Amino acid sequence: MFYLAGSIILTSYLTLAFKVCEKYKVNIFQAIVFNYITCVITGSFVNGSFPVNASTMDTPWFKWACVMGVLFVSIFNIVGITAQKIGVAVASVANKLSLIIPVVLSVYLYGESVAGWKLAGVILALAAVVLTCYQSKQQESGLEAGIKKWEYVLPVVLFIGSGLLDALINHVQKLYVTEENKNAYLISGFLSAAVIGSLLLLIQYARGKQIFAFKHLLAGIIIGIPNYFSIWCLVRFLKQSPWQSSASIPVNNMGIVLFSSVVAWLVFKEKLSKINWLGIALSLVAIYLIAFGDTL
Repeated sequence: MFYLAGSIILTSYLTLAFKVCEKYKVNIFQAIVFNYITCVITGSFVNGSFPVNASTMDTPWFKWACVMGVLFVSIFNIVGITAQKIGVAVASVANKLSLIIPVVLSVYLYGESVAGWKLAGVILALAAVVLTCYQSKQQESGLEAGIKKWEYVLPVVLFIGSGLLDALINHVQKLYVTEENKNAYLISGFLSAAVIGSLLLLIQYARGKQIFAFKHLLAGIIIGIPNYFSIWCLVRFLKQSPWQSSASIPVNNMGIVLFSSVVAWLVFKEKLSKINWLGIALSLVAIYLIAFGDTL
C-alpha cells in the first residue's frame, strides 16, 4: 500500500501545485515543459545514468513510452483549456470519470471480472466523482454564457485521453515493464513529453508569445520531481497490487479525488457544499466496494 499512498499523495500534490502557480502568476505551459525536463533529469539520477540509447529504441515498449509522452503533454494542456473555456468543475469531472475506460479495457483485454459489489462500486465511483467536483452556477461565475459549440468537444477529448493514458500505463506494465527496465520506460516517456513540449515552447519564444522568467523554471522543478515519483509509484503499485487492474485504477483515482479535495478544503480553504461532502462519503464507500467487493 506504500506505492498506492505515494501515487495518491504525489498526484494530488501536482493538482494543488497548479493552484499555487495561479496565485503567483506562473505560466502553466512553461512550468509543464520545465517539469518534464526535470522528470528526465530526476529519473536519470534515480537510474544512475541516462538510459535512452539506440538499443532502448529497439525495445517493444519504447514506442508506447513515446505515445505516453504525447498523452502527457496533450492532457495537461487540454485540462487547462477546458478549465478556462468551460470551467474547472467540468474539467475535473471529465478527467476523473475517465477511470471507466481502463476498467472496461481490463475486462476486454485481460478477462477480468467486474460484477456484483465490485460493479456497484465502479458505478458509485462515477457518481462520487461528479458530486465531489460539482460546483454551483454561482461558483462557475457565468462561464457557460460564452461557450462556442466546438468547445463542448474538449471534455470528451479529455475524458478519452485521460482514460487511454491510464490504460496505456497499465497495459505496458503488464506486458513489458520489469524491475530492470522500469526507470528506462518512465524516462523515455518523460523524454518524449519534454522534447515535444520544448519544441512548442521554443516556437512560442521565437514568435514572442512566451517570455522566459525564472519563476516558471523554478515551478517546473518543484512540480517535476514529485511528478516523476507519482508515475513511478503508480507503475510499482499496478505491478504489485493485490487487486486486478479493474479495481486498482479506480481505487487510485478515487483516492486522488478524495485526498486532493480534503487538502484543498484544509489548506486552500476551498468551500465544500453538502453535495461535495456527499461525494467524498460515497467515494469512501466506492473504494471499499471496488477493492473488497469480491469478498462480500
